[in-house]
Amino acid sequence: MLLGAIDWSAPWLAPYAAVGQGVAAQVATGAACADALNAALAPQATPVHFVPQSDLPAGVAYEGYIFDSNNCPTREGLHDFFNGLAWLRFPHTKRRLNHLHVAQIANTGIQPVRGPARDALTIFDENAAFLQCPDVLWEALAAKDWSRLFGPLRPLWAESHLVLFGHALLEKLVYPRKPITAHVYRARAASHSIADLDHWMATDLSAERLASKPFAHLPVLGVPGWWPGNEDPAYYEDATVFRPARMKLAQGTGQDGADFGTEGS
Repeated sequence: MLLGAIDWSAPWLAPYAAVGQGVAAQVATGAACADALNAALAPQATPVHFVPQSDLPAGVAYEGYIFDSNNCPTREGLHDFFNGLAWLRFPHTKRRLNHLHVAQIANTGIQPVRGPARDALTIFDENAAFLQCPDVLWEALAAKDWSRLFGPLRPLWAESHLVLFGHALLEKLVYPRKPITAHVYRARAASHSIADLDHWMATDLSAERLASKPFAHLPVLGVPGWWPGNEDPAYYEDATVFRPARMKLAQGTGQDGADFGTEGS
């Protein structure tokens, strides 16, 4: 495994570092990832029981298996390692996502192409970030008004709280690159604690809301304090990363130019 490449001092890993370093250390001594995740909260029980990927029966849907057995199939590698950490830190949110997936599969079956709800659920699970912030900051982010967001509004980031949730997003950031972009979901939890945020997200999420794509896009290395290079205003002038908002199409098309094809989607 490549867990040795993880820089636990990275600011985006702060919510995961305490438990994650212990899991990674066990894996480094030869433990299977599933076993190390199960041991992470001992003697308190983990929110699911992590099992080797080989325990997933042939022909059984991954989400359905978790729902029915409370076992989470886990492969060796960064992707499932971060998925496990998400389960440990956000158990209620992960459980809610699993239930929503299973409900969608019950309604539509397994299709070659996911519908809007399952597509949004997958995007959320893999690539979401949660942001608690003042209204004016959210409005600038949603509008992709980068010069305002990281210029005059830059001090408001100190009042805000951004937590990365998607395990694919966390995996990619093991090797940080400027284009890595999160799908940001606005959170309104009572506090900045992970426990409050987890409970709030679990009650707020619905398939209908996610299908409406309530996301804003954020190149995460643009967050003040998260990358040394962004102290220079020129950092944000790279339009291949900090893309301008697209104009709405002709009136009556019912479509807009929201770009969900950025890296990390």
